[in-house]
Amino acid sequence: MINKDKLMQDLYDRDGQLMGVWISAPLWHQIENRVEKELQNALTSLQGEAPAKDIKEPLADWDLLKKYWDFKYPVDMDVYCEYCGNQTKNWEQDNPRKFLLKAASLGGLVTFQCVHCSSRILKKHFKDHIKVELMTTTK
Repeated sequence: MINKDKLMQDLYDRDGQLMGVWISAPLWHQIENRVEKELQNALTSLQGEAPAKDIKEPLADWDLLKKYWDFKYPVDMDVYCEYCGNQTKNWEQDNPRKFLLKAASLGGLVTFQCVHCSSRILKKHFKDHIKVELMTTTK
């Protein structure tokens, strides 16, 4: 039977908070090729950037909503995260993205995910106003 503690160990600070995980060289060599891309994506996300080549947003749904826009105000492109303060005046033009489009419907519901803190921002478009809601997530 393999002793997990010799190959991998959780590392805690003096307050008992998890700081990280130590992985032995033999174990790392076994998994490195399979987890390298995921680790890079996570590192990029923690730095406040979305991995550009892996962004999969429902842009066709967003374009359809814009095409049939019948609200009494212009298309709004600003997004603000009340949880971490991340903001943009035009999410489509950000490079790298500060917010990822997660959903857009003809009914006017548009959902974004904050790249910095992973909170969800819901923009509910009504005929004469927009209601914005924040759904925080725990990392």
